[in-house]
Amino acid sequence: MATKYERVKKKGGGFYTGVYCYRSTTRPRVNGHLDRCFTISFKIDGKKRWEKIGWESEGYSPQIAAEERAKRVRAVRHGEEVKTTREIRAEKLKANRVLEEIKDAYFSSERGQALKGRQIDLNRWNRHLKPLLGHKRVPELSPFDVERVKKAMADKKPATIANALELLRRIVNFGVKYNLCPALGFTIEMPKKDNQVTEYLSEEETRRLMEVLDSWPSQDVARMVKLAMFTGMRRGEIFKLRIHDLDFAQGLITLVNPKGGKTEYLPMSDPVRLLLKQQIAWAAEKYPESQYVFPGRKGGQRVDCSAVERIKTAAGLPKNFRPFHGLRHHFAVTLASSGKFTLDMIGELLTHKDSQVTRRYAKFLPEAKRKAAEEAAGLLSAQAEEKGQVVKLRKSRPTGS
Repeated sequence: MATKYERVKKKGGGFYTGVYCYRSTTRPRVNGHLDRCFTISFKIDGKKRWEKIGWESEGYSPQIAAEERAKRVRAVRHGEEVKTTREIRAEKLKANRVLEEIKDAYFSSERGQALKGRQIDLNRWNRHLKPLLGHKRVPELSPFDVERVKKAMADKKPATIANALELLRRIVNFGVKYNLCPALGFTIEMPKKDNQVTEYLSEEETRRLMEVLDSWPSQDVARMVKLAMFTGMRRGEIFKLRIHDLDFAQGLITLVNPKGGKTEYLPMSDPVRLLLKQQIAWAAEKYPESQYVFPGRKGGQRVDCSAVERIKTAAGLPKNFRPFHGLRHHFAVTLASSGKFTLDMIGELLTHKDSQVTRRYAKFLPEAKRKAAEEAAGLLSAQAEEKGQVVKLRKSRPTGS
């Protein structure tokens, strides 16, 4: 049934210009009569606009409605922008979306589509943040909500909790940037990431792994694991490696769009050169149309390699050893332990953008530190002896000479 509007009469006779009302049969009565909702009507650019002012039971009256209408009419006459309360409310809602909507906008954006760990972030949201915060708007959030997330994730490692909260902060910052929500009214306190693990293999474990790789039925997979061991390349970098990324003349491997975003170049050692040539020959025969060095199903880009877990088991490696990530650590630890490489050199080979990331390998530099300490002591001793000789000569110099 359509709402029936009626003009509002003045007490002294006549009607209020542009002021209407409709009555409710479901709301409590006011002063013995049906509750009335006052509405005003005015024109903007020749088009009639309607705006609800409020209910009589809420304290609104025909006089208040008439005053609000007069304000709108004056604003229109002076060329000011006029918005109804509904439009203002809609704009506020548009600029104050629930977190689930902001999350959708974030992951649908160009930036969100290009995220390296996009699926991991989506899983974090769905598993840890959406159940508690997805229905809320940013102004409704409080430090207590962050504590609820931390408590719900109490059985997780500090780094896992920090990654989830960092995702929340990214989503809110995106919403602020694109006017989807106001800024957060407090700072999200991150738990300290103290669960850093550096994985590496003992000499015996390395020997067993090499024996398994040399005899593994699928030598393309074996070569892939060896490449990770000999270069420290990330799993994704190996999967994305294309034939034209290899420059055998210059001895360089080009890493296009790696984790840091900027194209990097790795030197190609003789063992790496040999296994890459063997792999290219195998790939050309198996998938002649493929452009990938380690092609996946039907010659496309590889997305996984379940065989590495079987290789790990066959070599008797620790259960918590992550094959690709662990071999990257093993590469760095081996270089650091040799005493022949500085942290800066190791960082360059691992394509680290932040030297602090490489600092985790400093504890594996005992030989290099010992040599540096000895050299420093030698320099200081020589300097002290030289100064002592100068002092001795000055003391023995004849008076008046």
